Amino acid sequence: MTAFDYDLFVIGGGSGGVRSGRLAAALGKKVAIAEEFRYGGTCVIRGCVPKKLYVYASQYSEHFEDAAGFGWTVGESRFDWAKLVAAKEQEISRLEGLYRKGLANSGAEILDTRAELVGPNTVRLLASGKTVTAERIVIAVGGHPSPHDALPGHELCISSNEAFDLAELPKSILIAGGGYIAIEFANIFHGLGVETTLIYRGKEILSRFDQDLRRGLHAAMEEKGIRILCEDIIQSVSTEPQGRRVAQTMKHGELVVDQVMLALGRVPNTRGLGLENAGVKVNERGAIIVDAFSRTSAPGIYALGDVTDRVQLTPVAIHEAMCFIETEYKNNPTSPDHDLIATAVFSQPEIGTVGMTEEDAARKFDELEVYRAEFRPMKATLSGRKERMIMKLVVNAADRKVVGAHILGHDAGEMAQLLGISLKAGCTKDDFDRTMAVHPTASEELVTMYQPSYRVRKGERVA
Repeated sequence: MTAFDYDLFVIGGGSGGVRSGRLAAALGKKVAIAEEFRYGGTCVIRGCVPKKLYVYASQYSEHFEDAAGFGWTVGESRFDWAKLVAAKEQEISRLEGLYRKGLANSGAEILDTRAELVGPNTVRLLASGKTVTAERIVIAVGGHPSPHDALPGHELCISSNEAFDLAELPKSILIAGGGYIAIEFANIFHGLGVETTLIYRGKEILSRFDQDLRRGLHAAMEEKGIRILCEDIIQSVSTEPQGRRVAQTMKHGELVVDQVMLALGRVPNTRGLGLENAGVKVNERGAIIVDAFSRTSAPGIYALGDVTDRVQLTPVAIHEAMCFIETEYKNNPTSPDHDLIATAVFSQPEIGTVGMTEEDAARKFDELEVYRAEFRPMKATLSGRKERMIMKLVVNAADRKVVGAHILGHDAGEMAQLLGISLKAGCTKDDFDRTMAVHPTASEELVTMYQPSYRVRKGERVA
């Protein structure tokens, strides 16, 4: 029998890698985990966590304005970008420490180095040059923002990675992209007082989201003062002598700004990983190809999270890690369940969604009942803000099952998490109808929309 240095070697210290390594070590397996940058991965270090902190920071400008409607007199306010960056750094350092502590307490060996495959069951640690072997290897190295190399002047632009740690807050910014990262940062920068322009090649922002929410958010962002240029692209970026960026666009001429941010998708971190040495196959995007149990084409090698390009969400990577543990170490073959994943866009207002959009459901089911409510939230009545909430349930008319739930407005992400449980349980519209409302709340609309707003038959909307 072949003797290995480790039972499990994990490459990548993000959410999926840490969870799989910690759980395996807690089961008594000899585990090592290698990370070349900081433990916590994209989510903790340069993604969800710092992003949400910056979202909170950017909302205070509106909070101060709204306070007057409720009788408060707020004095002069000033924002200090450097203080926010420092506070963010302190918090993510604390979280990184917790990740390391969890691994250490479980008995895993923590390695601060890049690790690359050099053959089947074999890994080289670049910091020392040492080669080690493992019975099983998990690759959980995540992804990175696409640099958009084809764009002339792309090296003059920043990505979401750099946006968190700019030396100073720009006075103006142009953000390329229409996905959730671009949308969230557009709202963040605008809320912090930056003149913000969003440019996107599509007809409407946030493709794959429900059309009502896409249009509603677009209108809300423009109402705030964010400029949105759809069906346009940046053709090149150059600099002025003063250092400002000059973006040449296809339809809107030259746009001169302090910063240009590219949020044009993410790319799996597989380059230079030595996958070919171990026989691990990738697809045309460089993502590792896996089966239903996260197994790669190479025996004993598994891949989790964004590097597989299945669903790029932190909870999904964690779920895949737990399924790996069940399958490989608990004799309980478990395939990750990627169906009905609730998600949120931390725009302002937020989007929370789970299940099928109306457009997707109309292609699958013969007839839909669509329940839709649009209203001014209670808080806005005294603040004077013009914002509106949208709540929408998409129901398969044949069995009354709720197949999609979509919300635009305050705390939409929190509501989506609970709606995810309902849809996962297979609840019908009748279940919603017999649930008592919590009053006064915005979410009560979800259980008080008794009559469909309209129906969709064979893909056509009818009264």
